[in-house]
Amino acid sequence: MEDPQRARSHTVTTTASSFAENFSTTSSSFAYDREFLRTLPGLLIVAEIVLGLLVWTLIAGTEYFRVPAFGWVMFVAVFYWVLTVFFLIIYITMTYTRIPQVPWTTVGLCFNGSAFVLYLSAAIVDASSVSLERDSHNFNSWAASSFFAFLVTICYAGNTYFSFIAWRSRTIQ
Repeated sequence: MEDPQRARSHTVTTTASSFAENFSTTSSSFAYDREFLRTLPGLLIVAEIVLGLLVWTLIAGTEYFRVPAFGWVMFVAVFYWVLTVFFLIIYITMTYTRIPQVPWTTVGLCFNGSAFVLYLSAAIVDASSVSLERDSHNFNSWAASSFFAFLVTICYAGNTYFSFIAWRSRTIQ
């Protein structure tokens, strides 16, 4: 009876040690691109994250549900904020180099282009929905979110341009 018991403990130990080896191997192979944040597209992504956070927090801090148009602005702002954070992590950790099956230049162009178009529509809706009310807190927050929404739109337009240049140079080759 002792032989099966030993075999089981040996198997568990081997599995645990191979897991530890695999974990240490994979964790040490993570790359970190510090220089990406010093490039213009990297700075634009950071600006998109900061300004996009301002857009949706300024609206979320008010009674935005009274104006249905702000629901669209909130959707666009939160949706693209989350995706932009996701893409920043992908670029900083250089995950795109480990998944070569994905056409990253095309994905970046589609993402930035759609973000530009939808953020432009959200910024216009945001600006046209701002109305002076008795409660100046809502007016000030909505006006500020509209301003920042247009700034985020400009950032996404810049990244769309850089994505187009990268996509075009990739398709020419």
